[in-house]
Amino acid sequence: MGEAVSKPLAICVMGPTAAGKTAAAFALADEFPVDIISVDSAQIYRGMDIGTAKPDAATLAKYPHRLIDILDPAERYSAAQFRADALHEMHDISAAGRIPLLVGGTGLYFRALLEGLSDLPDADAATRAAIDAEAANKGWAVLHAELAEVDPETAARISPNDPQRIQRALEVHRLTGEPMSHLFSRQAEGPAPYRFVKFGIAPADRAVLHERIAQRFERMMQQGFVDEVRALHARGDLHPGLPSIRAVGYRQLWSYLEGEIDRSEAIRQGIVATRRYAKRQLTWFRKEPALTWLDASDPGHVESLVSQVKSHCE
Repeated sequence: MGEAVSKPLAICVMGPTAAGKTAAAFALADEFPVDIISVDSAQIYRGMDIGTAKPDAATLAKYPHRLIDILDPAERYSAAQFRADALHEMHDISAAGRIPLLVGGTGLYFRALLEGLSDLPDADAATRAAIDAEAANKGWAVLHAELAEVDPETAARISPNDPQRIQRALEVHRLTGEPMSHLFSRQAEGPAPYRFVKFGIAPADRAVLHERIAQRFERMMQQGFVDEVRALHARGDLHPGLPSIRAVGYRQLWSYLEGEIDRSEAIRQGIVATRRYAKRQLTWFRKEPALTWLDASDPGHVESLVSQVKSHCE
């Protein structure tokens, strides 16, 4: 007990997209000496604001966020890099006598921070389905060549005629942003030296979350989401193989700008993809130990969050 209490406090607010995590974080920032660290694999990119539901400039001036707008969309970012960056920011925050508040929906980033990076990621059905679809279209030899570019060491050990191992190696790279060979060679890293208090926020009724997602996507379209993606598309150096452009919403609008689907179909596919992503997020976070869930549909859930955090600060 004494060892746990001696560790600095860190608060985590996690959950699916469109659940209300950001509003909850702002409520905590109004009540406690916290500094917000974003745990979002899309908000790290500059120029991707509307589609990632990034707070606007005025909001960020009032509630500064660390680890947003840190990369160009052409760059890749791994869970290991996030862990290193987050620990650096957390150290600075704690050293200043304040509390790190980690907010977001990227489960892999939370796991890297909370548990370390000793294990390979679990199989992800959506990622595997995407790889299978690419293989059906281009052939496994092409995917093996892609693997050779991102992880030559692993590719050298795998036959171009071994689809199962090619799929797994590409899956690991796409989920983590790192070659499987690097993950195998790295020594296991332990959990971060903090006393984590974890909260999950989501509507208890999945239908409510689905409706929120649809409404938010429509709102993003009204705010100029297509123009945002058009600016990325016009650069000429970005493509759907990059993690940034694979982000939900962006991939579908990219297809629209490429003339592959019309606008209404892009919206429909974007909403469907976002709902599927939210389902995967919920599945991930349901496995998170010692996570206190709050029903985002309950009008008093933010007050409950503030009250519970207060008990941990005393």
